[in-house]
Parts: sequence; C-alpha cells; structure tokens
Amino acid sequence: MAHSKYPHIFAPLQVGHHLLKNRIIMGSMHSGLEDVPNAAERLSAYFVERVRGGVGMIITGGITPHASGGKGAKLSELSEVPMHRAVTDAVHAADPQVKICMQILHSGSIANVDEPVGPSPVQSRIARQAPVELDADGIEEQIAAFANCAALAKEAGYDGVEVIGSAGYLISTFLVEKTNQRNDEWGGSWENRMRFAIEVVRRVRIAIGPDMILIFRIAAMDMLQGGLAWDEVVSLAKALEAEGVDAISTHFCWHESQVPTIATMVPRAAFAGVTGRLRKEVSVPLITSNRINMPDIAEAVLARGDADLVSMARPMLADPELVNKAFEDRVNEINTCIGCNQACLDHTFTGQTVSCLVNARACRETEIDIRPTKTAKRIAVVGAGPAGLAFATIAAERGHHVTLFDASSAIGGQFNLARKIPGKEEFDETLRYFGRMIEVHNVDLRLNTRVTADALIAAGYDEVVVATGITPRSLKIDGIDHAKAVSYFDVITGKAVVGQKVAIIGAGGIGFDVAELITHAGVSAALDINIFAKEWGIDFENHPRGGVTGVEPVVASNGREVFLLQRKASTVGKGLGKTTGWAHRITLQRRGVHMLAGVEYVAIDDAGLHIRLNGTPRLLDVDTVIICAGQEPARQLYDALLATGQSTHLIGGAYEASELDAKRAIKQATELAVVV
Repeated sequence: MAHSKYPHIFAPLQVGHHLLKNRIIMGSMHSGLEDVPNAAERLSAYFVERVRGGVGMIITGGITPHASGGKGAKLSELSEVPMHRAVTDAVHAADPQVKICMQILHSGSIANVDEPVGPSPVQSRIARQAPVELDADGIEEQIAAFANCAALAKEAGYDGVEVIGSAGYLISTFLVEKTNQRNDEWGGSWENRMRFAIEVVRRVRIAIGPDMILIFRIAAMDMLQGGLAWDEVVSLAKALEAEGVDAISTHFCWHESQVPTIATMVPRAAFAGVTGRLRKEVSVPLITSNRINMPDIAEAVLARGDADLVSMARPMLADPELVNKAFEDRVNEINTCIGCNQACLDHTFTGQTVSCLVNARACRETEIDIRPTKTAKRIAVVGAGPAGLAFATIAAERGHHVTLFDASSAIGGQFNLARKIPGKEEFDETLRYFGRMIEVHNVDLRLNTRVTADALIAAGYDEVVVATGITPRSLKIDGIDHAKAVSYFDVITGKAVVGQKVAIIGAGGIGFDVAELITHAGVSAALDINIFAKEWGIDFENHPRGGVTGVEPVVASNGREVFLLQRKASTVGKGLGKTTGWAHRITLQRRGVHMLAGVEYVAIDDAGLHIRLNGTPRLLDVDTVIICAGQEPARQLYDALLATGQSTHLIGGAYEASELDAKRAIKQATELAVVV
C-alpha cells in the first residue's frame, strides 16, 4: 500500500539484483572515522544509527584503491578487509533489507600524497603540485587497483560498489580535455578520453560478478570552464549502461569549480532537473543529490520524474531518523541540514573528523550517549539561543525537569539575526526544530522573562545553565557616538537607517553577512533557481561545457557603495569557512564591495570615516559606519551565581564569544547535557 504523503519515497525499487525498500540513499561522505583507532566500532555505530533511521541504502565515504589515491582509508590488501566486514555485518544485522555499497575513490591529481598521479601533468588550482603523468603501465596498474578494491569489497560483505568518476578525482581528469592532454589511446578524442572510465567499470564488473550493485558517479554538470559537454555526458552514460552499471549517480561539481553547489545559498534541489534530463537517455535508475534536505523536496523530485533515487548525505548527519520521521508523519521533528558546511566539509578539508553543526552527536555516536538520567533534576537554562536550546532539549529528553528562560519574545538568539541574511533562510528550520523539541520534551519555556541570580537561587534549582550569549564589543574610536555609527544588530533587525555609502568596520563572518544584507537586491538566490543560475553563470537550458562555459555571471546590486574593512593585513575573508568563504567573497566582489585590509580606524565625523590604510591617511566619504568589531561574553549572571555557590555552568557565546560560533556552542551544550 502506498504511503499517503510520500508515495514515491516509500515505493520499493529494483536496482540490479537487489530490491531497495525505499528511494532514500545515505550518500557518500568523508567522515574521517575510517582512520581512527577504533574505526570498526565507530563506523558501525554511525551507519547502524542511520539504518535504524530508515534509509534504503548507504554508500560509504570514499575508499582509495591504491596508495597514490590519497592518505587515509584504503582497501587494497586482504589485511584491510576485517574492518569493512565488521561494518557490513553490523549494517545487515540491524536491517537485512538495507544495502551498503562502498565508494571507490582515487583522488588523482588532488590526492594528499607526495606524488599524485593523473593523465597529464596539469596542476589543479587547489593542489600543491602537478601530478605525475601516468604511463601505459601506470594506467594498467590503476585500473587493476580499482578491480582489486572491488573484489575485496565483495569479500568484505558489501552489497555493491560505487565508482566515482567526477569532482576532479582521477577518473574525471581523464574525461576532461583541459586535464587530459595525452595523444595516445587514453587521450585526444572523446572516445579515447572516456576509455579509462569504461575500462575501470568493465574490470570492476568482472571482479564483483553480476549480483553486486555497481554504481557510477558521473559529472552530469561539472561547473567547470571547458568541462564536459552534454553530448559527452550522455554518451558516457550510455556506454556505462552497456558495460553493466546498475545505477548512475549524478554529481554537479569539481572541487576547483567556482560555483557553489551544496552551500546554504544554493536553492533546494537546484540540480535535480539535470538528472531528469539524463534519465531520459538511459534505462538504469538515476540518483540525484545536492541540497535535498527535507522529505517534501525529495518527494517532489521523484514525482516529477527527475530521478529514481534521492541521495541525502549531510541531511543524514543532521538527523539520522529523517526517513522514519517522514514515514511516521513527524516531519516537523526533523533536524534539518542547513547547508552550512562548518562541521562536515570544512572539517574534511582541514583533516578533522566530521560532525554536524546542528547535531553534535554525528560521527560521535559511541562518545555521546543520550540515555535516560538516573536522577531527574530541576534545571534552569537562561538564554534560548543555539546553546541554550540544545542543552535544554537534550537534558529534558533525558528526563530532567527543565525551565528555559529568555528575555526576548522568541527563541533563537543570534540565529534570529542569521536567518534575516539572504542565503541563510535555512536557519528557520533549526528554530522550527528546536521549537518542536521544546514541546515534545516538555521544556517549560518562559519568554519575555529576564531573571536574576537572586530569583534563580530562591527557586531552588539543582543546576543553572547560563547561555546568555554575547554583547557587541564597543569600539574605542573618536566619534563612536556620532549619528553615522550604528551597530550590526540594529542594521540586521531594521532599527537603523543605512545610507548609500557605507563603511563596515570588521570583516569577520558578521561583517560579511551585513555586507550581503545591505548590498542585496531582489529575491534571495537561495529561493529562486533562475536568480541563482544568473548570479553564478549557469545555463541549465543549453548546457554548455560544464554548464558554465561562456556564461557571464550577473549579480544584482542595490547600488550601495560599501567598504568592508579589517585591521589585519591578511586577505579579507581569509578566516571564513574553507568550503563556503570563497563564494561569499566572490558575491560581494561582483557587487563592487571594496575590501580593505590593514586598516587603522581614526575617527568618525560629519565627513565620514577617517582611517589610515597601511599607514596612509584616508577619508571614506560615507553616510553610515556599521560596527561589526566583534563581541564580548555576556556572563554577568554567571559571575553573580558563581559567587553564591550555586551549581552553575556556562555555555555558548557567554563562554566564548569569538565569531558567534554556533558549531562550538551546540557541541558544548550537547556534551554538558548528556552528563549533567
């Protein structure tokens, strides 16, 4: 019987010789868990939690088939099989219906090894060095390594393998002309350039036999200048089908592409239509992905015929129970992925174990155990920002009696500022989730209530958790009280009038958000795929090479002249997130924002903002000076409670105010809530 609300999601699907119970895949993500000492235990716990959460199939993080493919997780020897077997056994024991496939990934020219390899010595923009060009024997060695890895995956109990042929990894560099400059049988014509991919798939199919699932991840639109043409994508897909792949997974990036594809500024399901177009060309199931973070979006994609399966990777970090919650019509209880990248991809590319900003337990399932408390306490939480919300709801879930106070009229704290920034509309979902968790776990929420230390002590709470957040830091500069000087808080909340010529003091995350807000014109690109395509130079209709070749980005601006200033001499925006900061910088540059580093602030007066730029005096003739000069912890209440001997804890911005780090705040709150 079809599911009443999500009939497409919960329709079974035959993939090769295997029947999937639903259409939601937990997509491949690098977690870093493969490389920790107790990898089998932690990976098993991580995957099993998602299995029990209802997914139909799991694709693991990338496993390299050869030492040249990257440091970290590798499967090329029998001695490496037992760790994988422990994981597959755990998954199948948790639910025999759920399939698990291992992704085979050779990073090629961007591998973090001493001598990366590739079809030609063409250095990637994001690599430290050019790769060593593979000779004929080297190519044979790599193809054999893929087949060997697949055979070992079979030995390890996987239901299938996914070969990744996209993203700037080894296989994709053979496909694209700009990275494959060979003139032998492996380069030159398109038939020769796709030979490596086809031969890898052919050998892998032989290695695993007919019964295992074989998926190929194709760069359906690689967002690369001079990337794959549409007819090349189609011919490759057809050739792969002829070689026996059971499904094709569509990918939409190269790591060096300068088009965001998975950040919160990207519209939901922005690229699913490309998958739908390819789906008309082949008969095997097509998998789509990227910014599909809620069941209604997945259902719509499937209902339109844009895909047969939907891959959700980061949404499974945010909420392992997502599929079950959809099935049980508890969608308002889903902890939604907001596409921030701060604890997932940013961690991956800085060598840290992956987690999730909105779910600090992700990838720490064996370390953070949310179990019922043996002794229920009366706990007061002061401050309903991200830290206070996370602590209050988890502590209440464990059985504590929690009262949550906030002086404002709504929960959210600094998230209520973030959600007003164009491109950050997803933050609404986090507040919706916490609002529902407050109801589900019976947190006593008291808004519009400013509490004192005396009142809390008089009430006799067993514990008080102070999550009072921050106060904007005051700037010591002549004229700081001038009418032209306004705080970022007043700008974001609409209390301050902003002129046509503006200086922003402070180029951290808040400064960039304010610059985005005051230069933005029209509908947010995150809410309109056509505006998004225009701003990033994507032609979905004609699909030129890579989807972007020859297309000029056009970013709308409201005409304000803005100066974004910082004291540090380093590049403006250098401290932003590794995987999203570049996109914010490009957007503001295209709007004509002047980014100045090495600035000394002298005075604000009727003439504007007086500065010294690298020691040289300069006047910025501006109407408004927005102060984004950091923040201080608001811990007066904590200090007062501490002086009385009350059992008190300090978390969130009140503990550490730098850059309003919600990732750190929620992590700290979660760790406290499971032990208090």
